[in-house]
Amino acid sequence: MIHRYPTIFELFSIPTPPLPVNATKSLSQLCVRLTPAAAALAAQELSLKSAISDSLATKLQKLLMLSSHHRLLLSKLVHVAPDLGLPPNFRSRLCNDHPNKFKTVDTSYGRALELVSWDQALAKPLPSPKIKSRELIVDRPLKFKQLTLRKGLNLKRRHQDFLLKFKEIPDVCPYNTPVSDLPKESIEAEKRACLVVREVLGMTVEKRTLIDHLTHFRKEFVLPNKLRGMIMRHPELFYVSLKGQRDSVFLVEGFDDKGALLEKKETLVIKEKLMELVRESKRQRRERRKARNNNTEIGDASNEFEYDDNDDDYDDGFHSLFESEDLYLDDDGDEKVETVDYRENGQFWTVDGHSVLGGGKQPMEPW
Repeated sequence: MIHRYPTIFELFSIPTPPLPVNATKSLSQLCVRLTPAAAALAAQELSLKSAISDSLATKLQKLLMLSSHHRLLLSKLVHVAPDLGLPPNFRSRLCNDHPNKFKTVDTSYGRALELVSWDQALAKPLPSPKIKSRELIVDRPLKFKQLTLRKGLNLKRRHQDFLLKFKEIPDVCPYNTPVSDLPKESIEAEKRACLVVREVLGMTVEKRTLIDHLTHFRKEFVLPNKLRGMIMRHPELFYVSLKGQRDSVFLVEGFDDKGALLEKKETLVIKEKLMELVRESKRQRRERRKARNNNTEIGDASNEFEYDDNDDDYDDGFHSLFESEDLYLDDDGDEKVETVDYRENGQFWTVDGHSVLGGGKQPMEPW
């Protein structure tokens, strides 16, 4: 794997300790280190780690405030931790570094994170998305109620009427509104559930997560059993796509009309730079293979360390470096709804309406 990614790793030699007097030649030891570009990314990530610790703790605190009993199992938080930008060791470090906000407790179901203090300043939902100006010469009020939907989305009249009715219902605060105050399986309860999902997606780094991850918290967040169906009913809020046989849900207001994130976190920028180094290594490998097949030389073909780069089927782990490995979980009694892959044809938001009704120098310790 080290040879396959020369833009990330580089080999060098160091002399061995003093040799005996009768030694015939000096020996060297082969070592590996990060390239300057990869080392710069690692240093940037390390400095960012301490800078965003408080913001990550705030995310956990808000999640606990959303839950009905202000307690979440750590085994469930693990599933959504990468999407929230939490480090892999958050259970041992982050959860214990902020005792004024939350604490870990033992329950009959395992270790859990429990809220210690309620912060009313955090109990505010995401602001409503800004409505784009129609850019008319004379901006008159509309004679008929109108939905603001993404480009290419066509809905049946019955679905539009439902969404218009849903839009007229006053918003409720998902933090301060008890579920017991809302009629079960009512449109008001669905309004609250949509706002809870919107809050969770708003905390994620890429404004998206797997629906399977949300199903882990149905009981804690009091979400409906048919969670996928509820999300599919609201294309004005969410976009569902198929990602490796698993449904991913995107927060519509977090993207522009071309499907690009409106706000990129610094952690995401570092991730994209690392993946660019991975792609550059693959490009160099293809060029070397092509040059070898043509018996030509490209650049510095005579490398001190000779290696074979024909093993393209070798699984080095970089393909799934940032992907979750959770098992697929299905909703009980929930029908599988056909979704659209956002990567097809380079189109992100375009979807058929029928399918919607029917996506410094410090020790380099690991995160």
